[in-house]
Amino acid sequence: MESNFVDYVKILCRSGKGGRGSMHLKHVKYNPNGGPDGGDGGKGGSIILRGNHNYWTLLHLKYERHIFAEHGGNGGKDKCHGTDGKDVYIDVPCGTVVYNAETGKYVCDVTYDGQEVLLLKGGRGGLGNFQFRSATNQAPRYAQPGEPMQEMTIILELKLLADVGLVGFPNAGKSTLVSALSNARPKIANYPFTTMEPSLGIVGYRDNKSFVMADIPGIIEGASEGKGLGLRFLRHIERNSLLLFMVPGDTDDIKREYEILLNELKQFNPEMLDKHRVLAVTKCDLLDDELIEMLRETLPDDLSVVFISAVTGFGLEELKDVLWRELNAESNKLAAVTAEDTLVHRDKDMSRFAEELADEGEDEDIEYIDEDEIEDLEDFEYEEDEDA
Repeated sequence: MESNFVDYVKILCRSGKGGRGSMHLKHVKYNPNGGPDGGDGGKGGSIILRGNHNYWTLLHLKYERHIFAEHGGNGGKDKCHGTDGKDVYIDVPCGTVVYNAETGKYVCDVTYDGQEVLLLKGGRGGLGNFQFRSATNQAPRYAQPGEPMQEMTIILELKLLADVGLVGFPNAGKSTLVSALSNARPKIANYPFTTMEPSLGIVGYRDNKSFVMADIPGIIEGASEGKGLGLRFLRHIERNSLLLFMVPGDTDDIKREYEILLNELKQFNPEMLDKHRVLAVTKCDLLDDELIEMLRETLPDDLSVVFISAVTGFGLEELKDVLWRELNAESNKLAAVTAEDTLVHRDKDMSRFAEELADEGEDEDIEYIDEDEIEDLEDFEYEEDEDA
């Protein structure tokens, strides 16, 4: 059965080219010396990304291999302006990051509902010969061509936006905890990798407060090197404010498993270690108080540790208190995402997609015209209108 969760798509985008200006000289029997009346060309359509909170995956773009904007219309006689090409809006979930598929370089990201990011600007329309009339040039026989289109193959990569991200090995009880604390109903079963796609749950707290918890598929040792499912889904906890590590209480060495998980995050992205962390020891319904205290002494002192059982509800209220306290700690306030300080992935290397991109082939090089680099009018190629 095909999954409905899609967090990676590759699309060829192309803006519209500007329409050419008209070179037309008015000549009618009642006005034989009417002069130039060629109209301007219309601008080409732009490609614009728009955040939409109604989407939570990129499924609606999975089969959109090409997205092209309309070209601008050509100018006409009687100073008629060409039609402007329609802009194309690409609605994406909040938390979508965009990379150039050819270079792997960061382009932009969309983080909140209604945010619009200009991806490719449409070409400007050329000026008609009416715009070049003067006292010394009363019958100009030239007009501007429109600016060319822009083209780029992009990679859209979704990173879930949540307050708390769950990190743990398969069968650590992550899905059970999410279902116990929220109305989310992820699949729960007693075998590894039951969770095949991330899920979000809203956890209610006191005084009608709440926070969002993200459950991702289990991580195994070597996930940062591509083993298991961890490499594909580790990016979904990059934007979480707080990481909740989960290790079962019946594990032989809780501290060692925690360190393995921490190391996988470090290998994937060292800046993840700067996030606040909480350790939840799960499946503690069969542990007595004396054994819990013995286990607590073996764990790091600088880490908030909570013993819980999602099945019986043991320790869940304490866990929510700890999570809420950590989320609202002064050193962990969620900073506003700005264009200047968005992600550590501005220069992210997309090498893990290199093989896939190579299989699909390389696109032709496209030359772009910048507004400041438009040459003087006499350097354009001019075309006379057939009506002249």
